[in-house]
Amino acid sequence: MNNLELENTLNNLLSPQSIKDYCPNGLQIEGKKEIQKIVTGVTACQDLIDVAIEMKADAVLVHHGFFWKGEPSEIRGMKYRRIQALMSHGINLYAYHLPLDVHPKLGNNAQLAQRLGINVQGGLEKSSPSIAMWGKFDTPMSASSLFTRIDSVLNRAPLHISDNAPKLIKTIGWCTGGGQDYLELAANQGLDAFITGEVSERTVHIAREMGIHFFSAGHHATERYGVKALGEWLHQQHDLDVTFIDINNPV
Repeated sequence: MNNLELENTLNNLLSPQSIKDYCPNGLQIEGKKEIQKIVTGVTACQDLIDVAIEMKADAVLVHHGFFWKGEPSEIRGMKYRRIQALMSHGINLYAYHLPLDVHPKLGNNAQLAQRLGINVQGGLEKSSPSIAMWGKFDTPMSASSLFTRIDSVLNRAPLHISDNAPKLIKTIGWCTGGGQDYLELAANQGLDAFITGEVSERTVHIAREMGIHFFSAGHHATERYGVKALGEWLHQQHDLDVTFIDINNPV
């Protein structure tokens, strides 16, 4: 597939124009024109790029790419080394941030809900698309049971705040990655629990004072599955050779 054709295919699927983001979505670094072998991963770190070079990949497709709003614009140091490695090997870099979080089937939120057995009910926010979601479990469960499920699914024991929270969890909100600032919105909507990737100092106090279970399960761990599902879709629909590489990240 032509590299610009691949970008159009991904744009048509993920609709990046429909959401305001902190970085450019789509083809960030242009490489060779024809693409057959793709490496996918959460973040375009040097380790992932090195694997792509070793595998002689034509493209890297990630959730966290380059050129974030507010970062220094100079291409030097770590940024130079990453970009130079891609360009010297003709490797295209595609990145989709918020569009990949919110896609209703392949997105990080949808994929996490599927794995945790959450029945999606809709968005937490009034705006569309909503970055954070909410849903229900078929059967109310204890906090310890949900803790165990998260640990098993993500291979990561979450941080759990449960002071003053309900004994059973039926309704739940979630936002993969750094979504801890949606906790208060979830509590105000009467949800029993909220899951995200990260935690801030203030998050603990909000959870305690508003009586809601809070689970912080890792930014990387909660965002593995969207880009993996996207790669599988490219393989199934367009017969591309796609390999997901999970570069360990404890955060």
